[in-house]
Amino acid sequence: MDSASGSASTGAPDARTDLGRRLAARRQELGLTREQVGERSGAAAGYIAYLEEHVAAPEIDSLVRIADALGTTVAELTGATTEYPPGRGTALRDAELIALTEDECHRLLSTHGVGRVAVFTAEGPAVFPVNYVVAGAGIAFRTSAEAAARAAGTRVAFEVDHIDDAMRQGWSVMAVGEAEGVTDAAAVRRLDAEAHSLPWAGGDRTYWMRITPSRITGRRVVHH
Repeated sequence: MDSASGSASTGAPDARTDLGRRLAARRQELGLTREQVGERSGAAAGYIAYLEEHVAAPEIDSLVRIADALGTTVAELTGATTEYPPGRGTALRDAELIALTEDECHRLLSTHGVGRVAVFTAEGPAVFPVNYVVAGAGIAFRTSAEAAARAAGTRVAFEVDHIDDAMRQGWSVMAVGEAEGVTDAAAVRRLDAEAHSLPWAGGDRTYWMRITPSRITGRRVVHH
């Protein structure tokens, strides 16, 4: 049977490499089991499990087949593109942007992830990446006390997107609204419980801010 949580649920030691983590993350993103990836790539499910959980040096032809099965590239699986921004792939000739409905925008926001908050500062406009959660109709994120004090009561923009270079597809969603500090103790506890990770930026970022969108729009790249 497939294990969505990797080596932790199999009892195996956590000896995963970056390749194993990326392989498991992409498989889970697609909602595939190890058996399904194995069938698509001509490999045994046990081999897929081994690559996810242990240090391994698979042959390039095996990597190519697995990458194809996952709709990605060997470079993406091995981390060769980590230092490069997404969207480097050549656009298809019949690509175009289409507007998303508000319902589609809310669906794409999902429940959590990493987005960007655009604010005005004393030095001018600035954009900061934040870990966020969707809380009801609002978008919440943690920041420092100083940043929270500056942003409270101001109108900000929040943006999240996803680019798939292998498939040459992508989308973006932008929400605009007023930022407010979350001070109610019960609300803070709920957000702490819903947060899937600590802020990636580290440091003393424990103050929750909420954006209640007054406008939300999005676009998707499609090709015919």
